[in-house]
Amino acid sequence: MNISFAKAVAAAALLAVSLGAAAQELRIGYVNSDRVLREAAPAKAAQAKLEGEFSKREKELADMAGRLKAAGEKLDKDGPTLSESDRGRRQREVVEQQREFERRRREFQEDLAQRKNEELAAVVERANRVIRQIFESEKYDLILQEAVFAGPKVDITDKVIKALNAQAAK
Repeated sequence: MNISFAKAVAAAALLAVSLGAAAQELRIGYVNSDRVLREAAPAKAAQAKLEGEFSKREKELADMAGRLKAAGEKLDKDGPTLSESDRGRRQREVVEQQREFERRRREFQEDLAQRKNEELAAVVERANRVIRQIFESEKYDLILQEAVFAGPKVDITDKVIKALNAQAAK
């Protein structure tokens, strides 16, 4: 049992040494996708486009929420002095307004999420083309977009952002 364990340890050590030698020959890069999607000009332009496209609806929802809150507060304040039928009618109106608000808010969130995904997909596609160009022109063996840890020596995020910004400026 000890002999097979020793053989396994020796094999693992030999493998680690041979992989270490091979790794020195590899050219590896890492791209922080989150940073690209936050800092690159096309990503910022997409965000601004979405804000412009959805700001009116967002303001309408905020106004509607304010009216709903005011109606609820007015009902709470006036409730004790209202007749049973008036109180019931106003409660139904507030509940109906609440339903309408929730429906519009849900539609808004769904529409925003869909458009965000569309815009994000376009930016990701452009970024992937830039990463591929860097990969081919600088002769990388591997470029990762997700990693637990990556040192500054392999981080090419700035190159990708600069290339995307240069394309956006054209």
